[in-house]
Amino acid sequence: MSTPSAVPELRPLAMGEMIDRAATFWRGHLKPLFVLSFGFSLVNYIATKSTMLGVQRLAPALYGPDAQARAQENPAAVLGDASVSMGLWVILIVFLFWSYWLATTAAARYVVGVHFGESARPADCLRRAFSRLGTLSAAYLIAMAWGALMTVLMLAPGALIGGLAAGAAVTGSNTLAVILAVVAAPLALLGLVGAMLWFFLRFLLLPPVLAMEDLGAWDTFKRSGELLSGRVGPGFLGRVLVRAMILYTVVSFILISVQLVSGIPSWAVMAPYGSPFDAGTMARTPQFLLVPAELVQVVAQSCFTPLYFVFCSLFYLDMRVRREALDLERRLEGTPVSPPATTLAV
Repeated sequence: MSTPSAVPELRPLAMGEMIDRAATFWRGHLKPLFVLSFGFSLVNYIATKSTMLGVQRLAPALYGPDAQARAQENPAAVLGDASVSMGLWVILIVFLFWSYWLATTAAARYVVGVHFGESARPADCLRRAFSRLGTLSAAYLIAMAWGALMTVLMLAPGALIGGLAAGAAVTGSNTLAVILAVVAAPLALLGLVGAMLWFFLRFLLLPPVLAMEDLGAWDTFKRSGELLSGRVGPGFLGRVLVRAMILYTVVSFILISVQLVSGIPSWAVMAPYGSPFDAGTMARTPQFLLVPAELVQVVAQSCFTPLYFVFCSLFYLDMRVRREALDLERRLEGTPVSPPATTLAV
């Protein structure tokens, strides 16, 4: 149970303050946040590892020791194995995103609960997350369908120019085909990156809404969009999506840096068996050496990934404070808060 003196102050936060408060909260509550994150990280690792081993077994033309020889002898087998591999990886990515949302929901219940001065035990937060499992899954399917539609729209310009390049190549206009291909490739890449960024930003607040508000899947989908729409201040930085994009980029950079550092043990284990960036190296590396090194990475992720969960929760609170005067509402309800700060939020 959070003591009144431990209840953080609710007020609008400047962008720098939000990063600082997220880091401070993460350091001060590292143990319960680790408890909430570790189980999900371990399940995600098991799913990823099982997919890797399954792909190596089911797609030997891609990952086997004689993959290049098989590719030259039977190109059709490579195409079939590539389809199997792509299908398994797509299923894994869908599962990992769903698991990430579930973990964020549990952590958001903890973070927001502490800010409200309510009971914030990890076990209670996990129960809340799993009690919302059906709603979360339905909202996730809606989000995935919406994301797929946006991806198609954002990839359309690159795909259209790529089709024109293919048509020019068929008609013998090789110079025009090359020019169109050069234009189509970066357009398609920008469209893919834009679609991914849009997906992460558009549904940034969906898990905290699931954690704190008893809404159905469609209402949760709309509610998270409403909190992220429009602006909360003047100027370019007053737009909510711009603020979210900047803060999300900073937090993602921190987590990617941690991911790279925590991956060093795995790279060191794989180095004697080939390049760590070669997919076949993992198949050649003995698992009794690789698995312990990868578990080190799982522990590191469980320690640092909650920083993202805290950020999502604080952004949710900040939007409710700015849009709905949640801080005043809590004061009127008699919730103890810290003395108001004298600094002005930007």
